[in-house]
Amino acid sequence: MAIKTKDLNARLFGKADKRRATTPMEAQTAAKDKAAVIELAVAGEETVAFELVKIAASQVADKTRVFAENAREQAFLNEHALADILNTLKDRGQQYPAVGRWLDDGCIEVLDGSRRRMSCILAEKDFLIYVGKGINSEHAKFLSDVANAHKPLSLFERGKEMQSLLDSGKVADQKELAKYCQCSEALVSGALKAAALPMELLMAYPSVGELGRPTIVKLHRLFFALNNEQQQQFVAKLGNGDQAMWKTINASGITRITREVTNQLEHLGETFVPKKVEAEKPKPQELVKGKISYLRDGDKLQLKLKKLTERQTEEILAYLADYLK
Repeated sequence: MAIKTKDLNARLFGKADKRRATTPMEAQTAAKDKAAVIELAVAGEETVAFELVKIAASQVADKTRVFAENAREQAFLNEHALADILNTLKDRGQQYPAVGRWLDDGCIEVLDGSRRRMSCILAEKDFLIYVGKGINSEHAKFLSDVANAHKPLSLFERGKEMQSLLDSGKVADQKELAKYCQCSEALVSGALKAAALPMELLMAYPSVGELGRPTIVKLHRLFFALNNEQQQQFVAKLGNGDQAMWKTINASGITRITREVTNQLEHLGETFVPKKVEAEKPKPQELVKGKISYLRDGDKLQLKLKKLTERQTEEILAYLADYLK
């Protein structure tokens, strides 16, 4: 179940500064008030002291990096994908600090808050983050996974995680995967289709997180209708321009831009595999108005008869049986 950012912080922070908070409300207050130090019970085990660090806007990109095992694809984080927090951050600054750990090279690795980090970079705002020492990779993964709960992952990101479970042998097939992930088999199928698509194709859209299963299925059918050489040429054409395809669309609103991008991708696909024009199907012809119509299709003949009595039906069937012997 998705949880809000404030509830997420309450789940993560078990104790707050010198007050040693014991309730989620006290922990929330400590985070919102940006207490200088907060004690965090990681995975319900070790308690680690996290110091609040403020990183100047001009140094956020260089002094921080995102945890490599974070399931959220950082390449998808643009102004559209971050619209839900970017406007507020521009107006009022960062409301809740992120959570990270110190690395040996002096850099800060962001465990919770990759979206806030990128928003600060785009908005050119200072970045606030609680940073701790001595956090192992297992606990870092725990913090990263819990942090991603409040903003659902895209189908592509979920598909990557699901494919990893299949590749590792942790689950045997899609049916077992659906049970493990507590979701429908249809969602598993859509997510795996999304994960099979190239990044260049998905980055043609303003917000990958907004792509639903129907669009993903359409893109999957479009891309895998091409042979290997055509796929490479298709991807190369997507990368030829100076900017992503969605930035070239003269429209406003994610829904409209997304629809236009899909149309352009379909047109691009047709330059490799022209759309088949189906022959017009024959239409039924009327033989006796209101009573009999027929449809001729090659050597096939379909008759549709109405308002027949029992006797007429028997006689017609008997005639046909005798005629076609």
